[in-house]
Amino acid sequence: MKRAIFPGSFDPLTLGHHDIITRGVTLFDEVIVAIGINADKKYMFSLEERKRFIEEAFKDEPKIKVTTYKGLTVDYCKEMEAEFILRGLRNPADFEFEKAIAHTNRSLSEIETVFLLTASRTSYISSSIVRDVIRNNGDYTLLVPDSVRVK
Repeated sequence: MKRAIFPGSFDPLTLGHHDIITRGVTLFDEVIVAIGINADKKYMFSLEERKRFIEEAFKDEPKIKVTTYKGLTVDYCKEMEAEFILRGLRNPADFEFEKAIAHTNRSLSEIETVFLLTASRTSYISSSIVRDVIRNNGDYTLLVPDSVRVK
């Protein structure tokens, strides 16, 4: 079974994330959307909310699982018996950053990183932009799946 981990904080899930996950399912038998837990990071949405956003967005897709984890992604891949890490690339800066992480992960394990370019219609969307739009009472609904709604 080809299993991939798609790690991130997903604070919140964006249409860009959704696109990568949807396309990743066509490449792998299973995609595990793994929400990393970082106690030092301040999140806009609780872990439970972020998990619910993703589960609701993919409730009809049995090949997608949503989990949480702490520690190194490569260690979590080994624990989940995943051979691949799935990552999305929006721009050249993403590539340089993700390339360094992929090389590090490869030196720590046999895990391969697979990159997908985000669709042009979502390449400008980032979670930080969505959070800024939300903080300033803008219409964020154009940037996120329907499952992401602020109370």
